Amino acid sequence: MAKNQRDELVFVPLGGVGEIGMNMAAYGFGPAHRRKWIVVDCGVSFGGPDLPGIELIMANPEFLEENADDVLALILTHSHEDHYGAVLDLWPVFDKPVYATPFTAAMLAAKRAGDGIVENVDVTIMQPGKPFDVGPFTIEPINVAHSIPESNAILITTPIGRALHTGDWKLDPTPVISAPTNFDRLKKIGEDTSSPLALICDSTNATKEGESPSEQEVGDNLAKLIADAPHRVAVTTFASNVGRVVSIVRAAHKAGREVVLSGRSLHRIMGIARELGMLEGLPTLHDQDAYKSIPRDKCVLICTGSQGEARAAIARIARGDHPVIDLNAGDRMIFSSWAIPGNEREVIDIQNLLIDKGVELVTANDALVHVTGHPRRGELQKLYSWVKPEVLVPVHGESVHLQAHAKLGRAEGIPNVCEARNGDMVRLFPEPMAYPAEVRTGELYLDGLVLCTPEESGVKGRRRLSFGGMVIVSLCVNGGGQVVSGPDLVVEGLPETDEESVTDLIEDTITGVIKSMPAKRRSDTEVLNSALFKAIRNEVNAFWGRKPNVSVFVHRV
Repeated sequence: MAKNQRDELVFVPLGGVGEIGMNMAAYGFGPAHRRKWIVVDCGVSFGGPDLPGIELIMANPEFLEENADDVLALILTHSHEDHYGAVLDLWPVFDKPVYATPFTAAMLAAKRAGDGIVENVDVTIMQPGKPFDVGPFTIEPINVAHSIPESNAILITTPIGRALHTGDWKLDPTPVISAPTNFDRLKKIGEDTSSPLALICDSTNATKEGESPSEQEVGDNLAKLIADAPHRVAVTTFASNVGRVVSIVRAAHKAGREVVLSGRSLHRIMGIARELGMLEGLPTLHDQDAYKSIPRDKCVLICTGSQGEARAAIARIARGDHPVIDLNAGDRMIFSSWAIPGNEREVIDIQNLLIDKGVELVTANDALVHVTGHPRRGELQKLYSWVKPEVLVPVHGESVHLQAHAKLGRAEGIPNVCEARNGDMVRLFPEPMAYPAEVRTGELYLDGLVLCTPEESGVKGRRRLSFGGMVIVSLCVNGGGQVVSGPDLVVEGLPETDEESVTDLIEDTITGVIKSMPAKRRSDTEVLNSALFKAIRNEVNAFWGRKPNVSVFVHRV
């Protein structure tokens, strides 16, 4: 059979490979021009200071849209934003089923309701250990430990080979409330030699030696910190880490304290966990309105804002503008988290405000109050030894993580290690091979309510405005070159001091240009426009050292 007519299993990362977040991957099976596709995950990343006005970034699904008739389904590994946050924005276009566990399905429904999203998706519930067929693919979810309930690796089986897509995972034998990683099933996958296996694996902690500590160890340390605190204890953590919240609640109950929740996302996620029976046996969790009525030494506050979000509970508490909650000198504040890259400055600012109040601060630098949900090198080595992959494709990470993971795989003797980036096409079977930049990919921005490409977003203009400010000039001239109205002037974002006024400088510049030009030249609106533009830019640059954004409107009357 000709090579272009034979069945192939291919992997195409559309997001999350070469970056943290925005995870989205496609698996194709069949001959090159007649493949069927499934998609694993559909996540977002978050805009930073370099993208003013942009809240969310997601993978551009253009490649999938071009093959929409052959796209069969979306499978979600878990419900962290970087894996499922773009589903409601991108997937309604495809109108194909979404497979998710009960917790992830509930999180998706709550997101839709909370954000007022009209579009809906067809969700089919999947259960770990229960395979199902999607076209030529057999899909089996497999329990893995992570920092959110019901996280899964996905085993994808085709007639010519298998792919184990790990999602986010770690080898935690003692997670809190969630099922542990299914070691036995992973070992059985490796024992099955009837079909070759490719491992598409999380690289987030591939630069770190050893194994990640257990969630239970964090719970034990939090219990000690809560038990010996003289006054109030406040804890901020990721709202999605239900196991961590449960550990805090159990520790508070053991210490004879009441628990108060503050933050919409905490209430939403804990409500979902309660509906699914994950909180049975836990004591009552109070709303923030009960905070003032609980004695200072009997209160544990769990609040949102571990990443420095300005509107979250802990930021408002630190600034002193929370309507109900305050912290006082001698209270203990535990950051049961660490800052996601890019959020460090905001987190430090909040911590500084709390220190200035006399609040005792405990972070991951002081005690084991947070652990990652991703595997370190020792865990990766164990997984290799269990599943015995013929092919390794490192994913979920920046270049430094992917390279470290690839080096580890080669050192451990994996026969084929394919280093890929977004837009590459990796043939897994037969004859593993990576084809760089084979697929068009890119980003979409959620700009307010508008989903657009970077070029359409206007971000470049916002950057220019933020750097150089804005000058707008409007005037009317008649056929004889006389100024009959204006000039009217708007100046935004330029420095004004008591000694020197940039507005006066611009007005003098405009007057100078008009007086220096013969009336005939002034009557030519394009000539006058150009002269004013250049003069204002040059004069402000000489005064300020920066060229402003200048718009000149010369109207002929």
